[in-house]
Amino acid sequence: MRKVTTLPVIPKLTPNVTDVASFARAAEESGADAVSLVNTFLAMAIDVDTRRPKLSNMLGGLSGPAIRPIAVRMVWECFNAVKIPIIGMGGIVDAADAIEFMLAGSTAVQIGTANFADPFVWNKVLAGLRDYLTRHGVSDVTSLVGQIDTSPRKEVHA
Repeated sequence: MRKVTTLPVIPKLTPNVTDVASFARAAEESGADAVSLVNTFLAMAIDVDTRRPKLSNMLGGLSGPAIRPIAVRMVWECFNAVKIPIIGMGGIVDAADAIEFMLAGSTAVQIGTANFADPFVWNKVLAGLRDYLTRHGVSDVTSLVGQIDTSPRKEVHA
């Protein structure tokens, strides 16, 4: 795409791969301006009474809060593999979720599924983010990006 446009190129990466970071690296090497992740996870549900798939085409995309921990891990893996910005998504319903994605390496976040339950969820997320920044003495939200503390935990003995 980079060869045919000057517009921003931001591919959305699938989580249905063994190593999402390798796809982020390939996107970066091909000239992507950023990557967004993750899309829905391939899933299936079966009606136990009829013993038939609940979806007519058998498989569908799983999204929402159930995928958040996996999506956060994938953002962190990509953050450690590329230099381009990452837009994180997958189960964000409140400010804590958005902050978790940022700490893992997201430069920005996207909220999808939560919009169906609350079309004004962004107002609540922004208010919660402002509150977090104030409580933690953080003046610039971008300073949170990739700031997960991965040092070993100290054992506490009673």
